[in-house]
Amino acid sequence: MKYEAVIFDFGGVFFEIDYNAPVRAFEALGMDSFAEAYSQAQQNEIFDLLETGKIPGEEFYKWIASYLPNASRQQLVDAWNSILLYLHPERVDHVHQLKAKGIRTFLFSNTNMIHVEVFERMVDESYGLEKFKSAFEFVHYSNVLGMRKPDPASFLEICRRHGLTPEKTIFIDDSIQHVEGSIKAGLKGLHLLPHQTPAELIDPLV
Repeated sequence: MKYEAVIFDFGGVFFEIDYNAPVRAFEALGMDSFAEAYSQAQQNEIFDLLETGKIPGEEFYKWIASYLPNASRQQLVDAWNSILLYLHPERVDHVHQLKAKGIRTFLFSNTNMIHVEVFERMVDESYGLEKFKSAFEFVHYSNVLGMRKPDPASFLEICRRHGLTPEKTIFIDDSIQHVEGSIKAGLKGLHLLPHQTPAELIDPLV
């Protein structure tokens, strides 16, 4: 089968992240329960609400502050954003190459308004935000879309909006549960492992 489009995850695919950094940071501030509430595999409802844009960032910080009343706002901000490390520019260059070959490319990230502001600034400083976004036909953030992975409906909604055929669309993510959600929606789901690059998985298929 000839695949016509690729939907990419952001964190762990283009942008290096440390899922455990916020856990370490909040535990260092005294919140021992943060690891139970937040992880790559599953998370507390408040994170889902934040990632689907149903609560503002301020409400999230109030929730965290209720566990850490002695922490300053800046300490909470720094702890939450510690997950964000750096961009892999060569991987974005690869998407530009795919686009030049006629492959339709999209981004779909589970994220929140707090992290978007920070990582977009980091991307702008290291690569150029406009250049980064131009690699994709459309960039979908879960907090704007109002839906998040791994819900199969979120993938189908993106396909609907852009006229994509699920069976001819590849989805690549570093979180297996998100890949499984895309497969349930009928897409070709690819699980990116730490030692792999997106090009290694995608190029043989397109």
